[in-house]
Amino acid sequence: MATDRTPPVIPPALIARRHDGPEWADWLDRLPTIAAGVRDEWHLTQVGPVWHGACSWVAPVVTVDGESAVLKLALPDEESEHEHFALQRWQGRGAVRLLRADPHRRAMLLERLDRTDLTDAWDEEACEIVGALLAQLHVPPVPQLRDQSSYVVPWLDALARDLRDLPMPRRMAEQAVSLGRDLVAESPTAVVHGDLHFANVLRGARDGVVQWLAIDPKPSNGDPHSECEPMLRNRFDEYGVVGSVRDGIRRRFHTLVDTAGLDEDRARDWVVVRSIVNAHWTARAAAGAARKLTAAERDHVTRCITLAKAVQE
Repeated sequence: MATDRTPPVIPPALIARRHDGPEWADWLDRLPTIAAGVRDEWHLTQVGPVWHGACSWVAPVVTVDGESAVLKLALPDEESEHEHFALQRWQGRGAVRLLRADPHRRAMLLERLDRTDLTDAWDEEACEIVGALLAQLHVPPVPQLRDQSSYVVPWLDALARDLRDLPMPRRMAEQAVSLGRDLVAESPTAVVHGDLHFANVLRGARDGVVQWLAIDPKPSNGDPHSECEPMLRNRFDEYGVVGSVRDGIRRRFHTLVDTAGLDEDRARDWVVVRSIVNAHWTARAAAGAARKLTAAERDHVTRCITLAKAVQE
């Protein structure tokens, strides 16, 4: 069999992330070799230009059996460490199918989907689609995944340490810490995706039937009620086009809760926790670099606070 000798191409947007830290520089240095090695060992032929996610390199390929697929190589961080376990557990039910994996190299061969996502869908319709997917993805916990609390508790500890220096009302940060500790004190009840939003749902066709499928999980064993915040935070600029920003946020929130069959109060508490933690990450990054927040970062923090307030009013 002929081997695909096309040199792997690294998109400029990924190359630009070399300055995001030594782990990025190291991975980018090794990425062409990893891509060529996996492609050769798995006998894959690249059939189109590569693209990328926030932390991944993706190429359309054809297998030795003529099956259309994509090869995904991820940055070796804790978010990508267990992605293959979740995809194995879901077995294509509500999610892209995993065909093969090499966890050591963060390599996965995946079912090829249409690159059309939910970004242009009416937001309530998109929330209904995502809510229905969440109901499928929330299967019982699996031993290979870490508990959600192992991520959340350190986030809350860091938030508590920085209470005096946050660009937000202190009472909101204190509320998030208190709510978060109560929420993660309970045992996990399901596998959670962790980052399901408009761009992480792609259209696929199976046996001639078109359906929407989740991609790019940041999985853990946790609380299904924690899943709403990404859908509220993304496409934020669309809020207020019809009605108020508050009404738009609450409309999405209630659509997700109703479609996924979630408890409204618990889902609301998680939105508060994740929104304030998200704002803290941005503030902490600026503080760590000994600089003030940029205009874009201030806007992000404001949006996070707006989400937390809107679901509680």
